[in-house]
This record gives sequence, C-alpha cells and structure tokens, in this order.
Amino acid sequence: MSDQATIATIKSQVLALIAAITENPKPSYAIDGQSVSWSDYLRQLQASVEWCDQQLARVEPFEIHSQGFSR
Repeated sequence: MSDQATIATIKSQVLALIAAITENPKPSYAIDGQSVSWSDYLRQLQASVEWCDQQLARVEPFEIHSQGFSR
C-alpha cells in the first residue's frame, strides 16, 4: 500500500470516528483522577483530518493553467 493510500485510509477512519462521536455526543467527565474530554478528542480528530488533507495535497497531481498574450 502506498503512502497516499495509507493516508487516505487514515482520513477515512478518522472521519468515521468523528461521525460516530457527533452522532451521539457524550459529556466530558472525570473519574478517579482521570478525565475524558470529548470536545478535546474531537478537536484532535479534526486536526488529524487536516493533517491528512495537507499530506494528500502534497502528492496529488496538479496542473498549472496559464495564458499568454501577444501585442
């Protein structure tokens, strides 16, 4: 599997996690000194998607369109 395919898979998996979390949101909580912040977790997942987008943009083929003119 290429790096591009791996990053696309990671992005897809993270987006599925985001969908699941936002479908049934849970409150943040703390138990026995351990805290869980769902909003922080969601922000981390969103940052992962942004990272994937940046990496994929680097390897995607692109075209440059230019137009010349004469006098």
